[in-house]
Parts: sequence; structure tokens; C-alpha cells
Amino acid sequence: MCAGNSWASDWLSMSVKSAVLPLEGDAREVLLGLRSHPKMLPPRLFYDAAGSALFEQITELPEYYVTSTEQAIFECHAPAMVAAAGGSSTIIELGAGTARKTMLVLRAALQLQPSVTFIPVDVSSFALEVAQQRVAAELPQVAVHPLVMDYTHRFSALSRLPGRKLVLYIGSSIGNFEPMAASALLRRLRSSLSPGDSLLLGTDMRKPVDVLLRAYDDSAGVTARFNLNILARINREFDADFDLAAFAHLALWNQRESRIEMHLRSLRPQCVRINALNLTVDFAAGETIHTENSYKFTPAMLEALAFNSGLHIEQTWCDERDWFAVTLLRV
Repeated sequence: MCAGNSWASDWLSMSVKSAVLPLEGDAREVLLGLRSHPKMLPPRLFYDAAGSALFEQITELPEYYVTSTEQAIFECHAPAMVAAAGGSSTIIELGAGTARKTMLVLRAALQLQPSVTFIPVDVSSFALEVAQQRVAAELPQVAVHPLVMDYTHRFSALSRLPGRKLVLYIGSSIGNFEPMAASALLRRLRSSLSPGDSLLLGTDMRKPVDVLLRAYDDSAGVTARFNLNILARINREFDADFDLAAFAHLALWNQRESRIEMHLRSLRPQCVRINALNLTVDFAAGETIHTENSYKFTPAMLEALAFNSGLHIEQTWCDERDWFAVTLLRV
């Protein structure tokens, strides 16, 4: 799960009526997504204040191995990672969230140099406020400059930063993008960096399907509430009348694409009105809204991603089960 979104570039190529073209941002993506076949919504919409808080709960669930496994890798190897990156004085995190794992990297960086600048980037201002408060309380010597931005479209602000840079893109957020879109995003990132700058990329690896399904459909129903919150947000921000009780959370494993898919399934035939968009959406019983993909990587997939992005793999750190990988890539 993550704050990134790969749907927009696909939607922009769709044939739409000229009447919808003036719409921008979230409004346009909601309109195009709910008019597409099959219906879809960008996962970036998960992360309002309520969604960000629910995602923090997900990261603490026993079924959701992703956060704890990656955390353990950083606990063991953060000093080696920072040293291998070359002691960067500016650390940038894409999709930073509340920056819990990042504290390990910042502490390791401070062991190599007296001061560090940390730039957390996220679409959620709520998550960035939590991140800034956490760093200020625990590492006051780190200068924090939060940046509320959809990093999936532009990196120009990063190219103007001085000094050697280390970019963190962890939590397997890259897995929310289809392969070509993931490579394109990393190519854009590469073009904003300078020779010697580096990227620490977290990727969730292939593992038994039952483990994957439990992680995205937990017994406490937190992931279901997280998924349904996207409809609650549209109700609030676009004056819609989605009945959340008429939709169910659905997590599927797509073997051919090597990804977990999250959907919202309509439990009955229904009609939804979105007043702010002057849009009426009909749903058949069983029809779904595709809300997220989470690709699970193999070593070959990771090598292809790096090659297609124009980045060089220098070193990879994994847990003892090889369930998760953190890879250092160099410009």
C-alpha cells in the first residue's frame, strides 16, 4: 500500500467527452476512473487523515509482515546502507508517511556527519506532521523540511537541492505501479539526481499466497476499513452518496501479473450520485472498483526494473526468509 498512483497516465489516454476535460487533479481521476470499464480509483485517494491513520494500524497488524520485516532489515543494516550510499547529507523520502523506519537511517547518517537534512515527501499533510514531530522529538539535530506533493509526476524540486542525496523509496511503494509505470517513475527520479546520488528501494518479494492474502485481508478488518475509506472520502469531498455497507473489501492474488489486487465489490445493484462531478454511476451486483495493485517481486523482476530505469544495483539486503529486499541503486 502506498501513496503512489499509476492510473492517471493510463486514464489520460482514454477517449473522454470534452465536457470533462476542464476538471483537474482528484476530481478528474475520480470521474474518469468511475466511468472506465472496469471501474477503478487511484490509490493515492486512500491517504486522507482517516486513511493515513488506518494505514498506521495496518502496519502493526500481525498478518501484515511488510512493515515489521523491512523494519528488521533496517535495524540490522541501516549503518551499512548509509555508509555504502556515501554519507549523504540530504536524505529524501518519497511517500514518507510517518517516517517510523526512516529514524533508523537518520540515526545512522548522524553517526557519519554532524548534521543531516531530511525532506519527507507525501500527499498526506497529516502523515508529514506526524513525521516532523517524531524527528523533532527524537533527533533535534536533523533539519526537517516536509514537502506535500504528488511525487509521481514531478521531481524538479529535488534537482535543486545541494550536496549528495540519498533517496528512500521504501515500504514497497514501487509495487503499487505497473512495471512500465514503475520504470518511468524511477527514470524521472534519476533525471533529477546527480552522478553519485543513490536510492534505497524497498521491494516486497514473492512468497506463499496464503501469507499474501492474509496480509491484505486481515482478521480484524482494518484493511477493509482502509479500502472502504476511499468511498467515504469521495462522499465527503465530492458530495456523493456511496453506501459503504453496500460494498465489500476484496483482495485477490493475480498469479500471471505477480500482484495482489484490492477491489471494492458491489453487494447489490445500485446507483450512486456524485453531485460535485454531476455524475451518476450504476453498479451491477458483484461489479468491482479496482483500488490498488501491489506487485510482488522476484530477483529477475528487480534487476529488470533497475535496468529499465537506468540505475545500477550496488547491493541488496534481505531478511532471513528473503521475504523483503532493500536495494541500493546508484545514478
